[in-house]
Amino acid sequence: MSFFKDPSFQERTALAKQARLKALEQLKAKPPVDEAVLAERKAAFEAKREAEARAREAKKAAREQEIADKKAKALEEASRKVQAVVLSEAEKKAARDARYAARKNRKK
Repeated sequence: MSFFKDPSFQERTALAKQARLKALEQLKAKPPVDEAVLAERKAAFEAKREAEARAREAKKAAREQEIADKKAKALEEASRKVQAVVLSEAEKKAARDARYAARKNRKK
């Protein structure tokens, strides 16, 4: 029966060193970034960011317009209610005056 042999400290450090060297070689083998491609990506990113900002502003303006419309509608409704109360008060006064005039005419 063969037993599993644990790698020694030197073997583990050697393997780690080889892995680091391999990763470094892969990084060095990577082609450099083309300036034109980089500029194009940056321009696309800026355009996307500006479009998102415009969309946010439009959404904010729409929300503010909706709030303003709701306030105007509520104000109009309140005005109608006040007007109805004022009309009913005027109608009540007219009816009271009519009763008073009728009572005066009966006494004569």
